[in-house]
Amino acid sequence: MDSQKEALQRIITTLANKNEELHNFMETLSHSLAGVQVNSPQAVSDLEEEFDRLFTILVEMKESMINTIKQEGAKKTQELQHQLTQSGSALKSAVELLQFANNALDIKDEDEFTKAAKQIKDRVTMAPAFRLTMKPKATDNMDHLMVDFNQERQLLQNLKFLPGLKFDSKFMNFRVRACNKAAAGEYSDPVTLETRAFNFGFDSSSSHLNLKVEDRSVEWDPQGGKGLESKVKGKENKGSAHLSNLKNMSRSGTPSPKRTSTTRSPAIRGGRDRFTGESYTVLGDTSMDCGQHYWEVKALKDCKSYSVGVSYRNLGKFDQLGKTNTTWCIHINNWLQPSFAAKHNNKAKSLDGTAPGRIGVFCDLDSGQLSFYNAETKQLIHTFKAKFSQPVVPAFMVWGGGLSLSTGMQVPSAVKSFQKTENGLGGSNSSLNSMAQ
Repeated sequence: MDSQKEALQRIITTLANKNEELHNFMETLSHSLAGVQVNSPQAVSDLEEEFDRLFTILVEMKESMINTIKQEGAKKTQELQHQLTQSGSALKSAVELLQFANNALDIKDEDEFTKAAKQIKDRVTMAPAFRLTMKPKATDNMDHLMVDFNQERQLLQNLKFLPGLKFDSKFMNFRVRACNKAAAGEYSDPVTLETRAFNFGFDSSSSHLNLKVEDRSVEWDPQGGKGLESKVKGKENKGSAHLSNLKNMSRSGTPSPKRTSTTRSPAIRGGRDRFTGESYTVLGDTSMDCGQHYWEVKALKDCKSYSVGVSYRNLGKFDQLGKTNTTWCIHINNWLQPSFAAKHNNKAKSLDGTAPGRIGVFCDLDSGQLSFYNAETKQLIHTFKAKFSQPVVPAFMVWGGGLSLSTGMQVPSAVKSFQKTENGLGGSNSSLNSMAQ
């Protein structure tokens, strides 16, 4: 009977795990489906914009080149017409002189003949026909103003979607060639590069000892630091710290975030720069000083309390997110009295609705704003306006449960469109504005 119960229990556990796996997979599918529904029209819009931009460039180039041809044609026409007018006048003068010379041959009187011959000689010397340059100042050749689009036409005919590229990613196409004072070489084949997104992890060296940090996740660990405690146990007063920890343990074995002992020695804290006391904090390992960056945070099951935001590097080891003028965050509390608020400089603003399971963080250091989104719907939750005077790092607080992190992400099109439309302001959601010192 007991063995059958154990087998049935294993089956139940397997089914429960499979149900959880299917639930998570369905969430992923729903998120992907929503992304396709948003990104597909956006891709069409982007493509139309690209072709419109190409058409505009071609029309502008066509008009410019047509004007150049017209100006060149008008200049040549004027020069040739002027030469033609001069040549006509010279020809008329030459015809008159020729007729006068032929008539002079019939003069019988020697004196009159001599006088006529002298006049003809003087007129020939000054005749326009002999002073006129008999070479056109312009040619009718316009070949230098012709354009061969064969290469460009072939490129356009071979136009296709770039392989391996993704929605919400930025790419650069470029060609290179070698050149110096003497000459320039041929262009290389086009090369496509993706712009690097913001990629970071948790800085485990700074995390609180009650936080278990892995590659892309952090979990609350009430037993954190126990191994270090045992090493110095003989050097400390065994009674006070141990008794304090026993008194502060809840029935579930999880210390309250308000009452965790802060009497550990520097050796137990694991280093001068570790967060300690009630600051259950871990920072990102990469700072940001400019540009636009986006990452997402998902709350793991049964996460009792957590914060997501950014901070300056100089955060003190006892400082808590949202309670200093160098930290900005949204805080979710699912323990005892649930709350959902935006916090900065020890001021809190309650937020409407419930906290989403996955939160998107958009940090625009160039325009000085920090926005939080529902990562599934891309609906704005809250925006801080701040003049960041120092580089910032992602910052997290966890008590009970844990968080998983998604980085290396480009700013979603929906977020960029919303920021462009609303100029980063979320109405009543942006009341905790700040000027960072």
